[in-house]
Amino acid sequence: MTTRRNFIAAAALMGAVASLTSSLFLAEAKEEKAKEKVQLMFVQTADDLKADDKTLRLVNVGKQTLYFSDRPVRIAGHLTMPAYLDEWKAGEGPDNFASDPPNATLSVYEGGKAENTLTVVEISHPVIEGNDLVYNYKLIEGTMPKAGGATALFIDWVGAGGGVGAGFHGVGAGTRGVGLHGGYGGPAR
Repeated sequence: MTTRRNFIAAAALMGAVASLTSSLFLAEAKEEKAKEKVQLMFVQTADDLKADDKTLRLVNVGKQTLYFSDRPVRIAGHLTMPAYLDEWKAGEGPDNFASDPPNATLSVYEGGKAENTLTVVEISHPVIEGNDLVYNYKLIEGTMPKAGGATALFIDWVGAGGGVGAGFHGVGAGTRGVGLHGGYGGPAR
């Protein structure tokens, strides 16, 4: 009888261990899946804007580019301008701003207007010129102001597997960057 009880107890214990191991594996898989879904968005601010038909110039652009993500993993922080420019080409494949330029919403204060002017563009080829950041752009929606005052550029996401994100070059958990911390979704891509 004791042998049978021991066998039943051992079987129950093995079942519990298997169940616990399976639960831990599923929890780790969910965590990894959540990290894969990280999509970072960026914000740049400037004192003024100057634009023509092909380029937009963020005049006296901030020295830091803010980034953040939404659920399931919340990440927030900032990059220096040189680090931000490096991130344009850091990733591989389609999650690389250099090969798949992001959409962005430009919000510009124009004197005499009650609301900011909003323009949706695709941006590419960022270049620093003195205190300014210049992008090439393609107009997607709205009208590009030729000049304006306080300006914010809300840049669409790049996902994990690309230039930035958890576990990748520049920022995120497990990297040389600023780490995990814990809106605005930008225009659809």
